[in-house]
Amino acid sequence: MVLVLALGDLHIPHRAADLPTKFKSMLVPGKIQHIICTGNLCIKEVHDYLKSLCPDLHITRGECDEDARYPETKTLTIGQFKLGLCHGHLVVPWGDLDSLAMLQRQLDVDILVTGHTHQFKAYKHEGGVVINPGSATGAYSSITYDVNPSFVLIDIDGLRVVVYVYELRGCLDRLKVDKIDFKKTATVQTPLRF
Repeated sequence: MVLVLALGDLHIPHRAADLPTKFKSMLVPGKIQHIICTGNLCIKEVHDYLKSLCPDLHITRGECDEDARYPETKTLTIGQFKLGLCHGHLVVPWGDLDSLAMLQRQLDVDILVTGHTHQFKAYKHEGGVVINPGSATGAYSSITYDVNPSFVLIDIDGLRVVVYVYELRGCLDRLKVDKIDFKKTATVQTPLRF
């Protein structure tokens, strides 16, 4: 079992002061093996905080990031799954499933994690999964001002992935947790015979 934290669109300190206290109490060092971030961290201190939670940190560049060294897209393999990561501001129309599926095919990944819309979404699509973890701070976007803070924890175990969505709702910050199961079909390559 490998745990992957997926989050993005923090916009600290420009649109949000910090991660919600409930999230910070849940995100402790030593519990997760990888962090993938869709960008818009905005400042180095946020990068350093995430690195303190887990040294295996993968980030793509959002349009508001100060660090120009973050790539536009990134792929990595975790267990039996190939993951693709991008912020999403260059995918037009923003958040469009067909456009995201095209990017997923171009990157040749099982799971595509993307952001920019600040709204959690997860789809089983064309034999893979497309995930937008939303905004971990609840920062407003150009699309909507009504954003619930959310992040995703991906549990990869063999050919099975369970996606847990953590979302704060309402003025009392009630924590809502949902899960989505995905099972990858084993690909057996038949040897060529001459």
